[in-house]
Amino acid sequence: MTGDDPTFSPTNRDLSLSTDLHITIEQGSQNSEQLLEDENNDCEQLFGIEGNEPESERDDTSDQFFEIDSNDNDNDRSELHEQLFEIQGNDHEMSGNDDTVIDIPNGGSQEKVYPQPVVGLEFDSYDDAYNYYNCYAKELGFAIRVKSSWTKRNSKEKRGAVLCCNSEGFKTMKEANNRKKETRTGCLAMIRLRLVESNRWRVDEVKLEHNHLFDHERAQNSKSHKKMDSGAKRKMEPTLDVEVRTIKLYRTPGTDIVGYGSSNSYEGENNNYVDVFKKLKLKRGDARAIYKYFSRVQLTDPNFFYVYDLSDEGSLRNVFWIDSRSRAAYSYFGDVVAFDTTCLSNNYEIPLMAFVGVNHHGQTILLGCGLLADETLETYIWLFRAWLTCMSGRPPQTIITTQCKAICSAIVEVFPRAHHRLCTSHVVQSILENMEALQDYEAFQMILSRTVYDSLKVDEFESGWEDMIQRFGIRNHEFLQSLYEDRERWGPAYSKDICFSGMPDFQNGESTRPFFDGHIHQKTSFEEFFEVYDLVLENKRQEEAHNDVESRDLNPILRTRCYYELQLSKFYTKDVFRKFQHEVAMMYSCSSITQVHTNGPIVTYMIKEREGEEILRGVRNFEVMYDKAGAEVRCMCSCFNLNGYLCRHALCILNYNVVEEIPFQYIFSRWRKDFKRLYVPDVGSNNVDITNPVQWFDHLYRRAMQVVQEGMISHDHYMVCWQAFKESLNKVRLVADKQV
Repeated sequence: MTGDDPTFSPTNRDLSLSTDLHITIEQGSQNSEQLLEDENNDCEQLFGIEGNEPESERDDTSDQFFEIDSNDNDNDRSELHEQLFEIQGNDHEMSGNDDTVIDIPNGGSQEKVYPQPVVGLEFDSYDDAYNYYNCYAKELGFAIRVKSSWTKRNSKEKRGAVLCCNSEGFKTMKEANNRKKETRTGCLAMIRLRLVESNRWRVDEVKLEHNHLFDHERAQNSKSHKKMDSGAKRKMEPTLDVEVRTIKLYRTPGTDIVGYGSSNSYEGENNNYVDVFKKLKLKRGDARAIYKYFSRVQLTDPNFFYVYDLSDEGSLRNVFWIDSRSRAAYSYFGDVVAFDTTCLSNNYEIPLMAFVGVNHHGQTILLGCGLLADETLETYIWLFRAWLTCMSGRPPQTIITTQCKAICSAIVEVFPRAHHRLCTSHVVQSILENMEALQDYEAFQMILSRTVYDSLKVDEFESGWEDMIQRFGIRNHEFLQSLYEDRERWGPAYSKDICFSGMPDFQNGESTRPFFDGHIHQKTSFEEFFEVYDLVLENKRQEEAHNDVESRDLNPILRTRCYYELQLSKFYTKDVFRKFQHEVAMMYSCSSITQVHTNGPIVTYMIKEREGEEILRGVRNFEVMYDKAGAEVRCMCSCFNLNGYLCRHALCILNYNVVEEIPFQYIFSRWRKDFKRLYVPDVGSNNVDITNPVQWFDHLYRRAMQVVQEGMISHDHYMVCWQAFKESLNKVRLVADKQV
């Protein structure tokens, strides 16, 4: 379901551009509650506080903004400054999936564990990228080779390469008679590298799964590891003085281009000045509210994750956080994601940005939040990379945003393969707001809506747009011209092949409501927001649970005798089934099916549909293609891609061809009520390196969380799980006793 990049880079400064964010994450301890209480009074030091309070009323430390005095010999202050650069979290899930380098104490020595590659990982050179993958492979127990590479035309400059597992492919015909032992297994593990605009090498594609066991002894003797330059190897291994997991989020070297943000962009200012002095605008008490909430939640949610973005001067610029349920929900509903910037665009006191998806009931769900100091390209890149890292580097298939050049550019940088579309309803609304002075405004409003939403083909939209601007004399309107140039991002006629999974932003008169709509307003403070935040999430989750029960027990009243309606009443959740039920009921408005073209098993039909109930209303023609061999059907209205269920036109063609049941491929799994969804971390691969204790922990923890989630279903489930845990613990202790 999900798009199967944050771009974390290795933690070596030699492999990266300048790093202005260096964050460490420490595991929580049993003393976390005491730590929270002890440090609560110092939390204001972490943030830059803005306000009108007299200096005498402020804490002495509140204006430091992380300015560290090199002559400060106070041990307590020194320790505090070190703590301020650390983010404490219980993110057990990340050790297997993010770009981290982990030091594991092992007696007097430390074992280096190289982070697994993810899409978006960047390096200064091709050699750095090769050495990284070679070190990672050696650590895991396999060898690598260059499968292919390509250069710039008429030049020897390398532009890209594919590094693969040495077991990739099979022997050729010429090699078949070679007595040498066959070592190739057709393994698909690989990374694809390409040279990007910033002259850095980026991982563009990753396949982690191996179809063979790891062999450390054979890997040690392979060509790639024998040739490994010891200096390069040392270069890959950063030195850490404490037992922490180190994460670096890399910023782009250039700052934002003037005008790239919203109306809040700082035009005409010196870019370096902007970068240095931009910080999150906090009033007195805001820092404490953020700190208390994060510290409290990480005690109860073992996979809650948050990260700060600090400037070189130590000022807080941006914050991102996400809870464990949202991270798990992304595995089911992460195919289409909308970025909600309502608070930013409306100048709310809390500069909130939310990542929003749609669940199996068509209800919006939260997939992460951010607090941003500004709306520059650099800030959005940081935020998107942080979010993508929490999603194990798996980008969504489709991303929907409002119109903002900084966001658009950041998406190109961080999500290069995702379909990026602007919210159509927001674009239409912005056009209407700019055209209010038109003499015949109501007629313009009607024609605009018809042109945008009723155009089935690109040429229909473009000819309709031309007629509209000519009729109202607005051909030279700069705002309309700029929107028309970007029409492929927001015009529904241009997005027929893109999956939107029920996200309403591309349908007439519909748009995704802000996730916190009705709960926060322009003057909502940080403290008020975090008080209501958990309440909103809990209400949403209770609503989902209630809808699950209703859908499970649903015995709907059928509106037709069509078997398609009965068939999907057994599969789809309540709200989605009602929408599909409307399509079945509207089959009566379709008539006069005509076969217009045949190409082997593929037949093209033209079907007429009456618009509205009145007899005098117009008739529209819809083209539907049907593949008899594969029982595939596609209508030009693209209802299936838009909503996730077949339209009335496609249903008529299936019925016309005596297809008794809707083909299984058109029963969208994301809408099914019989599909069990466990909101636990993605278990991922079962391939565990038996020599790697970190992978032991990661794999066991995730499996245990699945059992915990199942055990919370009912009291009976709880008792079974509790008994299983006790029996398992006793068995493990017996193994330990035998070894003594």
